Amino acid sequence: MKTAVVIGTGLVGTSVALALSRHGVLVLLEDRDQDAVRTAASLGAGTLLAPEGAGQPADLAVLAVPPAHVASALAEAQRRGLARCYTDVCSVKGGPVADAVARGLDTASYIGGHPLAGREKSGPLAARADLFEGRPWVLTPTADTGREALNRALELVSLCGSVPVVMDPAEHDRAVALISHAPHLVSALMAARLEYATEDAARIAGQGVRDVTRIAAGDPELWLEILSANAGAVADVLEEYAGDLGAVIADLRAIADKGAALAPEAGTGLVGQLRRGNSGVARIPGKHGAPRAAYAAVPVVIGDAPGELARLFAAAGAAGVNIEDLTIEHSPGQQVGLVTLYVDPDAAPGLSERLAERGWTVQA
Repeated sequence: MKTAVVIGTGLVGTSVALALSRHGVLVLLEDRDQDAVRTAASLGAGTLLAPEGAGQPADLAVLAVPPAHVASALAEAQRRGLARCYTDVCSVKGGPVADAVARGLDTASYIGGHPLAGREKSGPLAARADLFEGRPWVLTPTADTGREALNRALELVSLCGSVPVVMDPAEHDRAVALISHAPHLVSALMAARLEYATEDAARIAGQGVRDVTRIAAGDPELWLEILSANAGAVADVLEEYAGDLGAVIADLRAIADKGAALAPEAGTGLVGQLRRGNSGVARIPGKHGAPRAAYAAVPVVIGDAPGELARLFAAAGAAGVNIEDLTIEHSPGQQVGLVTLYVDPDAAPGLSERLAERGWTVQA
């Protein structure tokens, strides 16, 4: 790929442009928001597309616009002859391709795409050239999709360092409703409970609630567009979730009214739901897409000072132990935190011993 046009210079569009520019692709940028496109250009994402176009069609045009605007952006881009092939990067696939067909657009030169990567922040200033590295990038060809469009999209995925996954558009939308869109709403609803929390409750909020509510910080207007474009599939997931939630509430009420000893069936129901949760977590792929592995936790008290985390990592490296994952929990009102290192179970005892020898406080 030698040339590309990126229409839409938000987080994803600018990140795509940065990744392509890093590989020597000539990237032309366009956005209705002139401040956004100038910012993206200043970051090295590309140069501004002239109003009259690029002269010669680019190899690929990437439509980085919300789902409801993909078909209109595709129609305008094809009318101007901006590229030989077109793709998008929105998180819903069925609606855009149906709109394109209904408008009578050239669907042979178009293929839907969805990189499963993002950040809680939005806009070009949040963009990163490595945003997509190692992440899945779904492509949704239809019976109309031409070979050149598919190949160009695969080249785009490769240049961005992603892993291509080919799916049917409707299958994709049901999948993202389950693993992305519904979880965002659940996270937001949980975070909304904190709006009226007492100061004491907010002060002692720990890692659990931080994990559950992290994604709730997304842009509400952007999420309205995403959820509206996939409303039916998201509602299906939440309806099933509501059924499970209702059963859990009933079990908890029974235990609250009678006590656990007198409501054994309620306890059994709760345990069953928790075990289903265990099973679901086990289905989430682990490192490098392999089956999820069981790691041992090594909790270490760490000071809130520059270089402390680097020192801890260096100590683990000196012990010959690879850190598979980690969490950081901050202590309310204190200049210390708890870093939990997740390592191979066979390596955990030796790591704990070596860290203690180097002066680290390792919790049992």
